[in-house]
Amino acid sequence: MKLSRRDALWVGFGGLAAAMLPGSAALAKTVEELTTAFAGSASIGEGGLTLTAPEIAENGNTVPIEVNAPGAVAIMLMAAGNPEPAVATFTFGPAAGAQRAATRIRLASTQDVIALAKMADGSVIKAQTTVKVTIGGCGG
Repeated sequence: MKLSRRDALWVGFGGLAAAMLPGSAALAKTVEELTTAFAGSASIGEGGLTLTAPEIAENGNTVPIEVNAPGAVAIMLMAAGNPEPAVATFTFGPAAGAQRAATRIRLASTQDVIALAKMADGSVIKAQTTVKVTIGGCGG
């Protein structure tokens, strides 16, 4: 394929236009909006979802988090105090051996970490914990 100058200019203008589109910061939603989008019309219950996180994280850049919800089809993690609260969504298919996930997340400051699990019957359950992020790893 031979690219003419005119075609190259159009490709360049297209790239500039794409670069000027709003980034992910403009797409940030609140915890309430994310919860509503994930749960739909289902009421949110408690129990059956285990959220494991440290009480105190000396380094907010790598906070280990683990969620476990037997029978779940999806689990959503949110950090309420982050500029972008949606952290991760894990989807489990029928071949999944267990409905658990472990990851490390970044927390901007001391805040609530929230997990929502959508169960196979359509119900949604919630677990929440507060993680204290120390400044400079000094334990204070």
